Amino acid sequence: MNKLSTERRTQLVAALVEGNSIRSTARMTDTAFNTVLKFVVDIGTVCRAYLDEEMRDLPCKRLQADEIWQFCYAKDRNLPDSMRGKPGVGSVWTWVAIDADTKLVPVFHVGTRDADCAYEFLSDVASRLRGRIQLTTDGHGAYLNAVRDAFGRDIDYSMLIKLYGAVPTEPGRYSPPKCIGIREERILGYPDPEHVSTSYVERQNLTMRMSMRRFTRLTNAFSKKCENLEHALALHYVHYNYVRIHKTLRCTPAMEAGVCDRLWTVRDIAELLGRAEHVRAA
Repeated sequence: MNKLSTERRTQLVAALVEGNSIRSTARMTDTAFNTVLKFVVDIGTVCRAYLDEEMRDLPCKRLQADEIWQFCYAKDRNLPDSMRGKPGVGSVWTWVAIDADTKLVPVFHVGTRDADCAYEFLSDVASRLRGRIQLTTDGHGAYLNAVRDAFGRDIDYSMLIKLYGAVPTEPGRYSPPKCIGIREERILGYPDPEHVSTSYVERQNLTMRMSMRRFTRLTNAFSKKCENLEHALALHYVHYNYVRIHKTLRCTPAMEAGVCDRLWTVRDIAELLGRAEHVRAA
């Protein structure tokens, strides 16, 4: 079987992390569509394993968490009867946590927007941290018991609840309702009111939609399989944490958090797959 060279793999990674679709990446790099699709699975698998291994004993102090909507296969209203109720089709939610100080994203979780997924996500977050943190989320009710179950009382936790006005009636189908205020609620511990915010994680939502074609709104570039969505997320967050220089930090989030001591390149991501193949062959 022919194997892609490191140079070709680097080209594919560079195209994918800049928000190109599978088909545009195939055209830009003169690579077969199915080859690119298989590469996403392969590189996403090793990226997920790398993040799981390296994102441990983190020194984060102030985390923000949120969940972002996406769909796989088809939107809920367009699902055929035979597909309704199956996991991984229709609406899916990606849960993300970000460190407000270092901008590091230590973990993500793909699933539904219910209490079970909230618990799985926050338990994973808690297992990766070195000490006590301050956490801010939105007012989604699934967080309440999940935070208590994952952290116990060893956390300072607040909810930031946004208050919205009426849905706009003027032309503009996709116009969101206007935010008319916010309310802070202390849930556990003694969170510092100066740092009760979800601004960074909401900005991270925009980064996701701009950097992954599968998350772009009002396009046909959705994931047909939930597994492929997870592979794309793993690739994105290795690039975001290790390669992409944050403008306010002037280094990568991983360097700021002390997770690594050098600036990665896109080639370093491609070489993760080569090292994994070498280990399997040994």
